[in-house]
Amino acid sequence: MSDAERPTGASRTALATLLGTTLEWYDFFLYGTAAALVFDKQFFPSLSPAAGTLAAFSTLAVGFVARPLGGLVFGHFGDRLGRRSTLVVSLLLMGIGSTLIGLVPGYGTIGLWAPVLLVVLRIVQGIGLGGEGAGATLLSMEHAPEGRRNLYAGFPQMGTPAGLVLANLVFLATNSLAGHGTFLAWAWRIPFLLSFVLVGVGLVVRLRVTESPSFHQAREHDEVVGFPLADALKAGLPQLGLTLLAVLANSAVAYVFMVFTLSYGTQHRGYDQQFLVLGVTGAAVLWFASIPVWTRIADRRGRRTLFVGGSVAVLVWCAMFFPLLDTGDGAMALLALAGMGLILPVTHCVQGAIIADTFPVRVRYSGTSLILQAGAVLGGGLAPMISSALLGSGNSSAGVTCYLVGICAVSLAGAVALFRTVPETSTEQAVRRPERAGEACTPAP
Repeated sequence: MSDAERPTGASRTALATLLGTTLEWYDFFLYGTAAALVFDKQFFPSLSPAAGTLAAFSTLAVGFVARPLGGLVFGHFGDRLGRRSTLVVSLLLMGIGSTLIGLVPGYGTIGLWAPVLLVVLRIVQGIGLGGEGAGATLLSMEHAPEGRRNLYAGFPQMGTPAGLVLANLVFLATNSLAGHGTFLAWAWRIPFLLSFVLVGVGLVVRLRVTESPSFHQAREHDEVVGFPLADALKAGLPQLGLTLLAVLANSAVAYVFMVFTLSYGTQHRGYDQQFLVLGVTGAAVLWFASIPVWTRIADRRGRRTLFVGGSVAVLVWCAMFFPLLDTGDGAMALLALAGMGLILPVTHCVQGAIIADTFPVRVRYSGTSLILQAGAVLGGGLAPMISSALLGSGNSSAGVTCYLVGICAVSLAGAVALFRTVPETSTEQAVRRPERAGEACTPAP
C-alpha cells in the first residue's frame, strides 16, 4: 500500500472496527441490561428480588469467565493466521449466541433447563467477545498513519459506549411499543433476535477490510511463531502484572456504572426504570463523543500523563457517584451519570494501545488478549455481583463505594509503577522492522 493510499485505507478500517465492536458490544450489553431488569423474573422466579438479581448477575459473570478462553483461542490464531479472519469468526459467534438467547424458553416452560441454556449461550457470547477487543484494536492501530496511533486505537474503544447506547435504545423502544407487561412476558426477546440482522450487516463490512500491514510484514519476514502466547509471556511477570493492575479499575467501574446502577437505582432508590436507562444512555453518548478528543491529546502530549490523570479523576468520581445517586434527586443522579460518562473514557480510550505496545507484533494479539480478558474477568465480570453482595438486603451503598475507590487506588498505583519501569520510547520502529527473537516492545509514551 502506498503512502498516498494508506490514510484512506486506515480510515476505512478504523470505521469498520468501530462498527464491528459496536455490534458485538450491543449483543453483550443486551444481556447486561436484561440481567438487571428482566432475567430474575424470567429465569429465577422462585427467588426473592435480591437473590434473583444476584443470580442473574452471576450468569452475567459467566460470560466474563469465558472471555479469557476466547481471547487465548482467537489470539493464537490471530497471531498465526491474521487479525481480519479471526474477527469475522468472533462476530459470527456473538451473533449466534445472542439470537439463540432470544429463543430460550423461560423457567415456567422448561424449568431448570432455562437457566442452564442461558448460561451455555452466555459462554458462547463470552468466547466471541474475548477475541474481539484485542483484535479490533490491533487491526485499527496497525493501519494507523504515523503520529495517530492512539487515535486509531481508540476507534474500536468507541464501540463500547456505542453498543451500550444501541442496546439501551432498542430495549427502551421495545418496552415502550409493547408495554411493560408484554415486554416482561416475551417482547424482551425482540432485541436479541434483532442481532441476527445487525451481525449480518457487520459481517459484510468486516469482510471488506484489509489485513494489518504489520501482520503482513511479520509473515513476510517469517516471524510467525508456533505458540505466540509463550513468547508474549517473555515480557515478564512484573510488567504484565502492573499492566493488568493499571487497567483493572476501568472495567470494574464501567460495569457497575452500566449494569449495577440500573438495579440499584430502581430497587433501592425508587428511580423510574426508563429514567435511569435514558440517563445511562446519555452518559454513554458523552463517553463515545469524548474518546476522539482524549486520543488526540494522547497523540500530541503522550498517553502516560493522560492515563494517570484519568485514573485519579475516576477514583475521585467513584467516591462521589453513589452519594449523588443516594440523594434521590433526579438532577443529582443525572450529574453522577454524566460525570462518569465524561471521566471513564480518559483511561478507557488509551488502555488498548498501552497494552498492545507491551508486545512485539508477532505475539501482540495473544498478549493483548491475555491482559484485556484477565482485566475484564477480575474487574468487570465480578463487579456487579460483588456490588450486589455488598449491598445485601440493606440500602446503604457505602460498601460499594469503598469497593470502587479501593480498586481505583490499586489501578492508580499499578499505572504509576508501570510508567516508571518502562523507557520513554515508541514502538513505531518495532512495527516497521523485523524483530529479533525474544525481543519485547515497551509501552509507548
